[in-house]
Amino acid sequence: MAMLSVVAAPKPRYAPLLQSSSCSTALLLRLGLPQRASRRRVYVSKLPTPPPYPPPPGEQVYQPFRPPPSPIPANYRSLGLTERLEILRDRLGLWHEYATLLPSLGHDGFTPPSIEELTGIPSIEQNLLVVATQVRDSLVSSSFDPELLSYFDAGGGADLLYELRFLNATQRAAASIHLIEHRLDPKAAQELARAMKDFPRRRGDQGWNFFSAASPGDCLAYTYFRLSREAIDPDERVAVLNRAIEAVETEAAKKRVEEEMERATGRLEEGDGSEEAEGLRVTVPIVRLRYGEVAEASTVTLLPVCRAAEGEEGMAAAPRRCKAEGELGVVVAERGWGRWVVLPGWWPVAAVAAEGEGVALEFVDGRVLPWRGSGGWEETVMVVADRGKREVTKGAYYVVGGEGKGLRVERGVELLAQGVEAALGTVVLVVRPPKDEFDDMIRDEDWD
Repeated sequence: MAMLSVVAAPKPRYAPLLQSSSCSTALLLRLGLPQRASRRRVYVSKLPTPPPYPPPPGEQVYQPFRPPPSPIPANYRSLGLTERLEILRDRLGLWHEYATLLPSLGHDGFTPPSIEELTGIPSIEQNLLVVATQVRDSLVSSSFDPELLSYFDAGGGADLLYELRFLNATQRAAASIHLIEHRLDPKAAQELARAMKDFPRRRGDQGWNFFSAASPGDCLAYTYFRLSREAIDPDERVAVLNRAIEAVETEAAKKRVEEEMERATGRLEEGDGSEEAEGLRVTVPIVRLRYGEVAEASTVTLLPVCRAAEGEEGMAAAPRRCKAEGELGVVVAERGWGRWVVLPGWWPVAAVAAEGEGVALEFVDGRVLPWRGSGGWEETVMVVADRGKREVTKGAYYVVGGEGKGLRVERGVELLAQGVEAALGTVVLVVRPPKDEFDDMIRDEDWD
């Protein structure tokens, strides 16, 4: 006779904290948000185990520093751990409201990877939300117009505010208004913030006094204005100046950019205008070399290098002509030389190299150069000179020497005033070393 045995069903291995969507519905009703059923479950086994506290007597346990959490909105303060995780997972409410729950989870022992596993919010996005919330709180503290502030509540608002993190309170408010008026995207917001951060550091540079630090558009326009003066290609210079004209806001700055545009297109001679004296109007391309620019260049130029301290003898000893030999294009110099530099094939450099008169002069301290703005160049700079053009005129810079003083750069108008009619060479280009595009460090004086 067959026997029928009844076996109890095995108990589930994991006990779900959220058994059904009823908890989600109750939570949504409690917060006054639209109802939406939860599709995921959070299991106890996936929750991180907090470190033991207090530590055993006589033993010091390392505790990493965590900043105090941002104030949590009133409708979130009474929620438990499971409910907070559910809000983040389903992104219930406005982004700057549920973003305040992230620091509180950090104080409960959660790490960004564990929060990502439980909520689906990547670690990078967690940092973006927290920082953007801090920027938004600073705007609230500065009495920013609430109606304008609501512009950032929509999707993408966190991305915009995140780019303003390195500005002080006053700059953030001005930049936020500019973002709203011009409907900028995050990339344009980043460019604007960098321009506003960099503008005070350019004090004393040519044309700086025509632009206003209180105007975000002027700060951005000055960045384009400065880049136009570093551009080598005439068409590129005009294109950058067109962007400056679109961004400029004040009348004085607009007039200065238009004057530069006329000069770039040939409608205004270098000696015209009233901004500076004729001796300060000499234009020499100044280029900041970028990392990897030589490797990416389609053509390069090889020049001998001599130190400015070596004086006239060192400059004269540098080889003049280099030629390529053989099928592999091996470069051969007319005499042995120990120091060379490879630069992109910019047309001023390529022209003097083709004539065999090019030489690069290394100045350890860029502050010795005679034009405005070089006072902050506490770095090594390289001056490319044409040794074939030695006759001094007013419209150029020249390399001259002196007994025991090494090489130096002087304006032609000053040399003529001293009775000097011939120099060692004409300056055709100044190259500054590579540097990070933007410095993320904030000085104390930059804050209100």
